[in-house]
Formats: sequence, C-alpha cells, structure tokens
Amino acid sequence: MLEFDWQALAHELPELQINSVDPELAQAWREFYQIDFGQRSPDLDCRLGSVEVAGYRVAVQVCRPEQAVATLIVLHGYYDHMGLYGHVYDWALQQGFAVLSCDLPGHGLSSGARASIDSFQEYQLVLQALLSKAQQLHLPQPWHLLGQSTGGAIALDYVLTQQPVSQLGEIILLAPLVRPRAWRQSQLLYQLVRPFRASVPRRYSNNSHDAQFVEFVRHDPLQARILPTAWVGALAQWIAYIEQAQPSARSPIIVQGAADQTVDWQYNLNVLRAKFSEPRVLLLPHARHHLANERQALRSDYFNYLSEQLS
Repeated sequence: MLEFDWQALAHELPELQINSVDPELAQAWREFYQIDFGQRSPDLDCRLGSVEVAGYRVAVQVCRPEQAVATLIVLHGYYDHMGLYGHVYDWALQQGFAVLSCDLPGHGLSSGARASIDSFQEYQLVLQALLSKAQQLHLPQPWHLLGQSTGGAIALDYVLTQQPVSQLGEIILLAPLVRPRAWRQSQLLYQLVRPFRASVPRRYSNNSHDAQFVEFVRHDPLQARILPTAWVGALAQWIAYIEQAQPSARSPIIVQGAADQTVDWQYNLNVLRAKFSEPRVLLLPHARHHLANERQALRSDYFNYLSEQLS
C-alpha cells in the first residue's frame, strides 16, 4: 500500500464551497482510490472539502459535469468511505449526474471515533447537511439518493421519519440494513462484552465476488480494524425505532443479493415491503453484500436496471 499522510489530508480539508480550492493532497487521494474521473473528462469539476456537522468535520466531495441533468447523493456502508465507490460514481457520471458524497463520522477522512457513533440520529444530521450543501452548491435537481447497507439504512430512515425535501428524486437502496444477519446472537454477545470492552476486533468477510476488492479492503489504510460496542448499541436502538416508523407512500428501488451473508436480507425485505408502497425490488441470485463493489457482470445487471428506472 502507498505510504500517504492521510491525517494531513483530513486536517487540511477546507469548507466545501462553489469556489473552494482542492487541498494539496486531494489528487493523490483520488489516484490511490482510482476515482480520478477528471483525468478522462476535462469538463468534470471535482472538489474535495468538508462540512461541520454535530461536532464532526465531515469530508465531502462533489463532482459536477458541465451539463449535469440531476444529482446523485451517495451514502456509503459501515467501515466504508467515499474512496471505495468509484463504480457508483462512474455509472452516475455516465448518466449525466452530478455526484455528492461524504465520509460518515468515524470513517475515511472524517473526524470521530473510528467506526463508532452514539446514535443513528447523528447520521440523519449528516444527510441533512449534505442536502443543504446540494442547495448551496446549486446542484441540478432532482436529487437522487443512493445508500449501500448502512447508507441504505440512513436513506430509508430519512424517508420514513423526516420530511423529505421537495427536490428529492428516487431512493436507491443497495443491500439495505434493517438488521444484520444473526442479529439475536450479536445482541447476546453485545450484552456480554459491553461492560468489559469498548470494542472487539473486526472480522473481515468475503462480501463480494471481486477478490481484488476483498483483498484491497483488508489493507486499505482508511479502514477501521475494530467493531466498537457503542455502534452496536446505537444499531440496536435504531432497529427498534425504524421498525415502529409509519409507512411511506414512496416506492424506493431496492437491489439485494441472495448470497448476502452480512444482513438478514429476507427479514429486511419483508420490513421494507411493509413500510413502502410497492417498492421495486431487483433480487440478484448470486450477488453478495457489497453490491457497490461486486464483480463487473453483477454490477452491470443492476446498473442497467437503475438506468431503466431513472430514465
């Protein structure tokens, strides 16, 4: 892995504004994660910066084609960061969308205890800040919202419990989290460990058929190596909260892999079908959990489906 002063980059992020200037290390960050789309598209304006939210300094990036027709706001999954979502950005840019993304608190270049959160409501504050930033940057409408796993949980929480902005377009949920696989056993372990330890070592999984991605994640310098008990506690509170939320008339687009061993996807789909009006569900028989980084053939299947739904 490349030797890189990630902390220096995180600390020098300016407030993201229309005319803000990229920090000196931004280009090296894009090249390292192979998301330097500006090299192939001279009309693409990408800026890396930050926004202050609830005591966190949240890293944010916007990429805007000259003739953008809409905007895709991307929310990453647990342990992830925006550097890992190049395939999603590539698809969105090909659709003519501007792309706005962030690193959630405790992830990537954002501040906060690594991979931890006190309450999932803090994620809602981050999403609200992203929507405000989209307004400030005059990003083209509609603003489509895409979330992978925990990012999907944030998106569905927003639609079910908040008052969505009028500019909101489609809601795209990739392997959305309601509750993880083997949740009852995880709760028992949490109750046993919580009084004695603030975290346990992270367990890596083969959550994609893309072996190169799976190997990369194990050595990614922006990955957390622990599972904080605080995050598990916040998840437990959120699951009870979201399962009691009132249904929505919206019809989100849900993409789910039937080989997903990370979330309890059958249970989750039942919950989502009860919460939303006729959600559009694409079930991929062989796909695993990390749909944003599945092998190319599986990505093509669902990106083609998304293109049809958004056309």
